[in-house]
This record gives sequence, C-alpha cells and structure tokens, in this order.
Amino acid sequence: MQRTVMKSKIHRATVTRADLHYEGSCSIDPELMRAADIVVGEQLHIVNVTNGSRAITYAIEGAPGEIALNGAMAHIGETGDTVILITYAQYDDAELATHTPRVVQVDAANRQRVKASVH
Repeated sequence: MQRTVMKSKIHRATVTRADLHYEGSCSIDPELMRAADIVVGEQLHIVNVTNGSRAITYAIEGAPGEIALNGAMAHIGETGDTVILITYAQYDDAELATHTPRVVQVDAANRQRVKASVH
C-alpha cells in the first residue's frame, strides 16, 4: 500500500509578489527550493496563514528571497501574507519506516532561519 505523506515544507514564508497575469505557479527562492528538496514543476500545496486559503499549484524557481503567487494563485493571497508551502510524496510502509520530512523555517525576508530540520 502507498501512503501520501508530507515530504517537505517551507514554513511561514512571506509572499513578496502576487501577479494575476503571470502564467500559473508559485515562484520560490532557489536556495529554499534546494533546502526543502522541491524541484521545478513539483506539485505544491499553498496554505495561507493570513487568510486561511489553500490551493494546489506547481513550483518554479524565482529570484533570491522571492515567494510569488502567480496566475490564479494570486487570488489566494497578497504581498505580505504568511504562507506555508508543502510537498507530499507517496511511500510504502517500508519507506515510511525511515522517512523524515524536511522542514525549512524562514524569517520575514524569506531567509532560512536554521538549517533544514527533519521531523
């Protein structure tokens, strides 16, 4: 049996831009993507802590410090909102025995606060 569980997350990032007219996705600082083990095109769940909205899109690389809600995602938040970016993966029970999600905590400027932790 396969179970879908959290693979990684970028916790409490700050939205730096919301661009309704950009072609979909969420632009993420490349350093944060590497720290969270998120690849370009990977499915991404966005939870807006500020207003409670949730949505699913895909990740693309942005500029350093950037967390941008692009296209329709711009409807779920605005510049300054706090968001959590989450990826999930499917694991079988044997893989789950050794799986530890990667958590990247960031400050208000989207800089990694501490080294990525595993929970």
